[in-house]
Amino acid sequence: MSPRELVVLGTASQVPTRTRNHNGYFLRWDDEGFLFDPGEGTQRQMLRAGVAASDVTRLFVTHFHGDHCLGVPGVVQRLSLDNAPHPVFAHYPESGAEFFSRLRHATAFHDVVDLREVPVRSAGVIATGKFGTLEARALDHSLPSFGYRLVEPDGRTMIPELLERHGVRGPAVRSLTPPLLDRVSVVRPGQRFAFVMDTRLCDGVYELADGADMLVIESTYLHVDEALAQAHGHLTARQAASAAQECGVRTLVLTHFSQRYSDPAAFFTEAAEVFDGEIVVAADLQRVGVPRRRTAGRT
Repeated sequence: MSPRELVVLGTASQVPTRTRNHNGYFLRWDDEGFLFDPGEGTQRQMLRAGVAASDVTRLFVTHFHGDHCLGVPGVVQRLSLDNAPHPVFAHYPESGAEFFSRLRHATAFHDVVDLREVPVRSAGVIATGKFGTLEARALDHSLPSFGYRLVEPDGRTMIPELLERHGVRGPAVRSLTPPLLDRVSVVRPGQRFAFVMDTRLCDGVYELADGADMLVIESTYLHVDEALAQAHGHLTARQAASAAQECGVRTLVLTHFSQRYSDPAAFFTEAAEVFDGEIVVAADLQRVGVPRRRTAGRT
C-alpha cells in the first residue's frame, strides 16, 4: 500500500517564477492518485517528482483560469500514450464544460484513455468509493470555482487485552456486533483532506477545512496586501491560517504564492501568528505526509 502523501508539483500563482512552476498537486491515497489543478508544465513536474501518469485515478479542476488547468492536455495525452490501465474520472465545474472540452481535445493524438467526465453542478457529494466520500463546495472567486474534500469513514481499532478479557479470538473478531464491539475496540477516526484554491473567505472555505488532517490552501498574498487579495478573489496567509485554526486543521499547507514576494519565510511567520498546528510553506517537488490518524475522537 502506498503512503498517504501530498506531492507538490507547482506553487506559483498567475505567473511562474524561476523556482515555482504553475499549480499542480498529487495526492497519494492508498491505491488512488488524485491530481489537483494541473497547470502548465505539470507533465514535466510529474516526471521530476517520480509520479507516473498512470498513477492518476482522478483529476480535479477547481476553476478554469490557466494556472489551474493548462496542464490538462499534456496529462491527458500522456495517460493515453502510457495506456493507463484504469478509468480516470475528471471533476470540474460544469459551467466550464466547454473549456474542459477544449483542453481535453487541444491537439490531435491517439486517444485511448478511458476518461470519464463528472462535472460538478452544485455543492455536495460528487463520488464515493473505497477511499470514502469526495465532496465539493462552492468558493468565491471571479469565475465559478469549487474546492474539494475527501472524507474517510471512521473505523475501529481492536484492543487485544479487551478481546482476551471477553474471550474473543481468531475469526470471531470479524463477526462482532454491538454492544460487544464497543467493549473491545475504540473508534479509529477516518482521515480528512481538503483542497482550497482561488477564493475569498466564504462559507465554503470553512466547510471544506472542517476537521481536516491536511488542508492545502492558497495564500496568494500577505496581510499587508489584504485589499488586493479581496479585490482579486484571493486569500492572505493570515486569512488561510485563521480559517485553519478555527476549523481544527492539523497540517496546513500554504501555496499559490504571488510572484511579488521573494521571501517564503514571511508566509510562515504570518500564519504562525494565528495557527498553532504544523505549517508547511509549499515548495515545488516537496513531499508532505498526511498526519497519522487521530487515536480517538476529533480533538
